[in-house]
Parts: sequence; C-alpha cells; structure tokens
Amino acid sequence: MFDNLTERLEGAFKNLKGEGRLTEINIAQSIKEVRRALVAADVNYKIAKEFTDKIKDEALGSRNLLTAVKPGELMVKIVMDELINLMGGQAVGIDVKGKPGVVLVAGLQGSGKTTFSAKLALHLKEKKKMKPLLVACDVYRPAAITQLTVLAESIDVPIYKEEESKSPVSIAENAVVHAVQHGFDVVIVDTAGRTAIDELMMTEIRNIKSAIDPNETLFVVDSMTGQDAVNTAKAFNDVIDYDGVVLTKLDGDTRGGAALTVKYTVGKPIKFVSTGEKLDTLDVFHPERMAQRILGMGDIISFVEKAQDQFDEAEVKRLEKKIKKNKFDFNDFLSQMAQIKKMGDLKGLMNMIPGMSKLTKNLDIDDNAFAKVESIIYSMTPEERDSPELLNISRKKRIAKGCGRDIHEINMFIKQFDQMRKMMHQMSKGQGMQQMANQMRGGRRR
Repeated sequence: MFDNLTERLEGAFKNLKGEGRLTEINIAQSIKEVRRALVAADVNYKIAKEFTDKIKDEALGSRNLLTAVKPGELMVKIVMDELINLMGGQAVGIDVKGKPGVVLVAGLQGSGKTTFSAKLALHLKEKKKMKPLLVACDVYRPAAITQLTVLAESIDVPIYKEEESKSPVSIAENAVVHAVQHGFDVVIVDTAGRTAIDELMMTEIRNIKSAIDPNETLFVVDSMTGQDAVNTAKAFNDVIDYDGVVLTKLDGDTRGGAALTVKYTVGKPIKFVSTGEKLDTLDVFHPERMAQRILGMGDIISFVEKAQDQFDEAEVKRLEKKIKKNKFDFNDFLSQMAQIKKMGDLKGLMNMIPGMSKLTKNLDIDDNAFAKVESIIYSMTPEERDSPELLNISRKKRIAKGCGRDIHEINMFIKQFDQMRKMMHQMSKGQGMQQMANQMRGGRRR
C-alpha cells in the first residue's frame, strides 16, 4: 500500500539534502516532485495542484522561522500536516447508538460490501462488546445470502434472512423488528450492488434507507479502482447522502489516490479501511497515522494497539517465570507465534515499525512465514517440545525426516532457539520482561 507514493515522496525530499535552508528554488523543485508523486498515485491533477500550492505557501512562510530544523525535515513536517488535513484531520467513529443501532451498507458489486459487513460485525462484537445482527438484503446476486451466512457462522454472529422474499425493503424492516424483539444492539444491513450505477439501484437503496432510518449509511469502495472510486463515491453521495466511506483492498496494488482525496472530493470522512479477506483485518481510519505511513515513518501506535489486543497478562506472567528459570520451551514458542499471527498480515505489521518499510519492500513475506518453523516443532514428540535439551543427533534426524527438512535446517533452528532462549533469560535478570509487561498494562489502561 502506497509503496510507490512513499518512494516518490522520499525522492522529492532528497532534493533538500545538504541544503542549508529552504529557498524559493529548492522549494519549487521539491513541490514539483511532490505534485508528480500525487498524480502518479492517481490523485486528480487539480487537487494535487491545490495541495502543493498550500505546501509551497507554508514552506515559504516557514523558511526563516525554524533555523534549527533541517530543510528536508521541515518540508516533511509541512507535507505531513497537509496530508492529514487532506484526509480529514482526525478519526471519525460511527454512530451505533439506539435500540438497536442500524448500519446500512451500500456500494457497487465487487467492492467488498458483504465481507465488510461481516468484518464490521466482528469489530463491534469484539471491540465494543455489542451484540450484532447481520441482515442479508442482496436478493439478486447468486449465492450472496449463502456468502453472508458462511461469514456470519465463522464469527458466531446471527444472521437474518428471508430466502423466499424478493423485497429488500421488507426484509430490512422485518430484520429491525426482529432485532428489537431479540435484544440485538446493532443491525448491519448488507445490500445488493450493481456493476455500475443505475436508477434501479439508487431507487432501491433510497427506499431501504427511508424504511429503516439508519444511524449510519456507509459506502464501500474498492480502493484499487483509484480515482474511479472517488467519482463513484461522489455519485452515490449525491443520491443517498451517506455518512462515511469504507476503503477496501488497501493491501492490493493500489496507488492510494482514493484514500488521499475522497474526503476532499465528497466531503464525507473515511471511517474504516480494510485489507485482505480475513475478517479481523478492519481498522478505524486515522488520517495522521496514514500520513505517517505514506511518508515512510511507520505506524507504531497501530502496531502497539494490535499487540495489546492479543496481550494476555496471565500468559505473560507464566512465561516470565519460565524465562527466569531458563525453561522457555517449544510449546511456549508456538503460542507466541500464534499470537503474532493473530495480529494480522506480517508484512503489513512490519511496515508499521518505523524504518522497516524500506527493508521489507522487496521481501516476499506472507502468512506462511512461520510454516517452516511450525513443521519442525510439530515433528517433535511432546517430551521434546517440553525439554529442548533432549534433542540429540538421532532425534534431530528423525525430526528432519518427519518435516521433510534438511538436518542442517534443524540444527540451525535449534541453535537460533537456544540463542534466543539465553538472551531472554539474561534479559529477565535485568527485569526487562517486567518492564515490558508494565508498559503493556499501562498502554491498555489508556
């Protein structure tokens, strides 16, 4: 996500490296490259021009004020501030208050509406401790109801559907009544999409909205369609006046133009961004954090929040005791890998760490990155997993045969595990584990 834009912007700031101060000439050179970077990211030229004009004015006004700040750093700060403003300034939550709260989900076919509906249900269930009800109102697309049913079952969320009905309006109305009768906190209505905007589609979504009077109407757009996504978002907003935008498929080959300009063009905030098909890959959109990622600064706040979601205080205390006794074993290692995998896409997580995006840019990191290690550990006996010191040469050969790996790979992994184990033991003597646990606890209270 945004890799090309990040690289181009970094190139624009390199023009200022070695410069003693900002001047009209080096500002103009950098602004030109920033504008080119934005246009290449599928940002409308007019918007890119207005954006860079603001940067230019700010840079010219600041060039003599902060003599202690390097020109490149000052320009990065100015660009970041303008990016944040362009994308909405601050995060905007959704309104799900009511008995029940009602969320209407709209968008074109293929934009990811149905998957987003399930992701939102999981988000509200786990993060807000709410009781959601999914509603299947796509009565046209083959297998649409089945798809939502499978997704609902996978996250253990009830679904309301009327498979014989062809009236989305009455299904939505009946679903709200059902939710009231059965104590649901929020109703999420998944509607039908079309391959293009048409009057039939607009009339239907208008009628559903009028019938159920939702707290929130969210428009889902595929960010991979770039500026077309922004144009579609504007056309929908002109008709149904929705409350916010959801950008899906941000993990794909997207140039980023939609995320940058949808708020500016439509006047409605981006409320959520979604990556991948996994149902736990939904994030509240934070303009400041996104701007930091675009400028290659990472997003350490989101990284820590994801870690805190998987943080188990009792488990940390248990591991702390084992590490102090130098008894950390392969079962413990497996449990830690499982927690890391729950945090989401591995490459995406690494890119949240400042400076890591450059290192991972050309690396093929996917969710199977731990498969090799897991296959080695699962080829051990329960006794070997509990007691790593049992692994002699004959046991290693058996493990290598069991997982289809070379004996050299087994030796290398066990050597690395021993080194890690010793390092953790040494760290525990200096109270490092306790400090880390205290930091995590403090972060959670905030």
